Amino acid sequence: MISEALTGLEPFTSVKTACALLGKPRATLYRQRNPRQAREMPPGPRAAHPAALSAGEQEQLLAVLNAERFADKSPAQARAVLLDEGIYLASVSTMYRVLRADQVRERRAQAAHPARVRPELTADGPSQVWSWDITKLKGPARVVWFDLFVMLDIYSRKAIHWEVHATENADLARAFIDAAVISNGGIAPDAIHADRGTSMTSKPVAVLLSDLHISQSHSRPHVSNDNPFSEAQFKTLKYCPAFPGQFGSLPGARAFSEVFFTYYNNEHRHSGIGLHTPASVHDGTARSRRAAPWSSRRPTTPAQDGSAGHPRRRPCPPRSGSTSPPQPSRRRRHYRRTKPPDVSSGLTGSGSPASVSPGSASAIIR
Repeated sequence: MISEALTGLEPFTSVKTACALLGKPRATLYRQRNPRQAREMPPGPRAAHPAALSAGEQEQLLAVLNAERFADKSPAQARAVLLDEGIYLASVSTMYRVLRADQVRERRAQAAHPARVRPELTADGPSQVWSWDITKLKGPARVVWFDLFVMLDIYSRKAIHWEVHATENADLARAFIDAAVISNGGIAPDAIHADRGTSMTSKPVAVLLSDLHISQSHSRPHVSNDNPFSEAQFKTLKYCPAFPGQFGSLPGARAFSEVFFTYYNNEHRHSGIGLHTPASVHDGTARSRRAAPWSSRRPTTPAQDGSAGHPRRRPCPPRSGSTSPPQPSRRRRHYRRTKPPDVSSGLTGSGSPASVSPGSASAIIR
């Protein structure tokens, strides 16, 4: 708009007066009417620095750095050794620049190590690997907490031993492990896994495990999921519908734990061990207990079970859980709504998220 008014005023007055009336700088007007033409000049060669190394000096520097005594050393170390010998060839940055042009990295003769493998503890039978941890139980007051110690067999998921105390320390942890071995009939495991709590890493516990010839395993630093079996068992405990959430006294917490762990070991159908009970897997009676009723009721002839001409329709006992994922069924499944089960009586809870058969179980070490 100012440009149009300026064009209309110019025939009647001078450019200076018109710019003064409209408030537009004359330099801007002249620059807009006569823009500067950009000169396209090809980039010239970059001038070499006066102190730059010549081609011969660069070859000499490469020969020294690639020598046998400097092949596994950084340029800074090589320069320090040469200075001690009274030889100065170049600065550290110049050495890097010459090596970079020669496509040689800093650590030229460094040993190549294989990728780190995540350590694991594996158990193919009971009383081989135990896992233990301590969880807090809310007491009668706001700042009062009880400590529940639980020792778990990772193969059978059986709670070998448990204790509830008003506090936790190294002496209680040592006595707890000793009592767990006694509760297992004096049979000590090959290894015991725990996190890096103060009680787990204390000297009395380490001395006891050394005396019992038990390997001590701990979680990896800053890894929160390296004790999955104990954490899953604590979830089963605290998500149980009968869990009170708060205990009025220490004897009350012990009384509830007695009822819960008796139920957990002998009646709880654990999804991680093929819906067997932990006690039956621990004592080796899981397969015989499940297969016996089915073998006694199995028909003797195909005509009796209606499988004539269909050999795949013979009944068989349910199989335990497996580490391999189940294959999807090709037949369409029909679902119908049923009344939800009554969970008001008895103790129930969620099992471990892992599905491991009684033939294999593993725990990750942190």
